[in-house]
Amino acid sequence: MQWLQETIFVPGWYYDWLRYGLIALGAYLIGGLNFAIIVSRLRGTDIRTQGSGNAGATNAFRVMGKRWGAVVGLGDIAKAAAAVLLGGLAADALGLDGDTGRMAAGMAAVAGHCFPLYFGFQGGKGVLTTAIVMLFVDLPMALIALGIFAVLVLLFRYISLGSMLAALSLPVSAFLLPDRSAGFRLLTGVIALGLVLMHRKNIARLLRGQESKVGKKKPPSPEAGTPDP
Repeated sequence: MQWLQETIFVPGWYYDWLRYGLIALGAYLIGGLNFAIIVSRLRGTDIRTQGSGNAGATNAFRVMGKRWGAVVGLGDIAKAAAAVLLGGLAADALGLDGDTGRMAAGMAAVAGHCFPLYFGFQGGKGVLTTAIVMLFVDLPMALIALGIFAVLVLLFRYISLGSMLAALSLPVSAFLLPDRSAGFRLLTGVIALGLVLMHRKNIARLLRGQESKVGKKKPPSPEAGTPDP
C-alpha cells in the first residue's frame, strides 16, 4: 500500500484504518457464528421463535436447558476469544497498534453476534460476547464493568440495567485510565453505544415498570416470552 499512498497522496492514517477494517471484517465473520441459533437448529428448532426470541446464551439456558445452554455459552466465549486473539496477531503482523486491533476485532465480533450474515442479520444482544471481548482486550476495564454489573444487579435485580450501565462504563474507563490510544477509546464508545441500542425494548419496559427482575416472575405483558439481556 506504500506505493499507492505515495502515488495518490492519501494520508497514512487512511491505510491504517483500512487495515483495521479488514481485521474487523474477519472478526465479524467469526462473531456471526451464533451458537444459540446453530445449536437450536441442530435440535430442529429456531431459538428466535422461542422464549424471549433472543438468540443469546440467557434464552438458550431458558429454552434448551442447562446442558445445551452451556454449549451455547462456551461456543460464544470461544468465538469472542478467537476473534480478539486473531485480531491482535493480525494487527501486530501489519505493524498496527495491537490494542486497537484487538478492540476493533472485538467490536466486530459483537456486531457479528448481533447481526449475523449467516442468519439473516438477526442474532443476540451481545452481552456475553462483549464481556469476553473486554476480558481479553483490557482486563482492568473488564473488571470495573463486571463490578458495576454485579453491584447494580444485586441492588436493583435488573440484568438489562446492569448490562447497559456496565457497557457505558467502558468508554469512561478508557478515558480515565492511562495508556489507551485514541482509536481504542473511540471503539469502546462505539461498542457501548451499540450494546445500549440493542436493549431498546428493555429500556421501554424499564420505563413502564414491566422489566423482569432476577428471582421474580415478570408481570403480564403484551410481548411474548420473558425478556432477557
